[in-house]
Amino acid sequence: MHTVYLIDNDESLTKKLNETFKPDKNFKFKQIKTENIDIALKDIPALIIINEDTIEENATEICYKIRNNDDNSITPIIVVTSNTIREHRIEVLKAEATYFIKNPIDFEYLNYTIQNIINLLYINRKVSPLTNLPGNVQIQAEMKRRLMKKEFFVMLYLDLDNFKAYNDVYGFSNGDEIIKFTARTIIKNVHSKEEDNNFVGHIGGDDFIAIIEDKDYEKICQNIILEFDKNIKKYFSEEDVAKGYLEVENRKGVTEEFPLTTISVGAVEVEPGRFHNTLEIGEAGAQVKHLSKTIPGSTYVIDRRKK
Repeated sequence: MHTVYLIDNDESLTKKLNETFKPDKNFKFKQIKTENIDIALKDIPALIIINEDTIEENATEICYKIRNNDDNSITPIIVVTSNTIREHRIEVLKAEATYFIKNPIDFEYLNYTIQNIINLLYINRKVSPLTNLPGNVQIQAEMKRRLMKKEFFVMLYLDLDNFKAYNDVYGFSNGDEIIKFTARTIIKNVHSKEEDNNFVGHIGGDDFIAIIEDKDYEKICQNIILEFDKNIKKYFSEEDVAKGYLEVENRKGVTEEFPLTTISVGAVEVEPGRFHNTLEIGEAGAQVKHLSKTIPGSTYVIDRRKK
């Protein structure tokens, strides 16, 4: 359900939109007056429409209020107004409104604008907000596309070792910094050449994938590990680096020792005809990554099987 709030002192636009979208059960439009805008912001709506012609406040002021609310810093805003003076339009857009629609309203235009904004949000939410890398939907699409081409490529499955212990000691905010550092390291080395057809995706958490069409992919694995191990220590205290391990108390109150965070890489060569679908590739990837994680330190293991 996509809830759209209308900041509007007149209920006619809300009624019209509810009638227009009645066949689509995924949309709900709610009218709210400007003095109650905080109620709308607490709900974190899918979209906010400001009908400037029916309210006393300037639309730019309301836009700034919305943008200054942490939970709604990226909520799309449509401003509907009969004030079409260029300077006002510019001010509204400078206040980070998403769309500017003139009154009287072309409802067909407004209808498609709302649907397109919501669809764009849906697509963007498939991208990792932490790393801005493509998520599972795009990863699967890339794998399928390359399988259909029936050309050689390599899947890299990468994740971190002892990362939970790091989060337990340093907290999730610092853990997020390691995730972003890992993403940068993978991207830099997978896209090290000026022109390539490689791909990097973020499955979630500390799990990443890369798709490489370069036959020299083993060098990429080596470079990722070298750069990761060289720079990971800056995310630890000098004391922990000197010790070479973290001390974490388990649920039973017993202190355990965990090595510093490392990276494991499982590589699967996808020869034409070896795999019938992405699930088979994923199974092979899980096996080879598991093998890599059984080896202490940052390592990579390659599955070179032809069948």
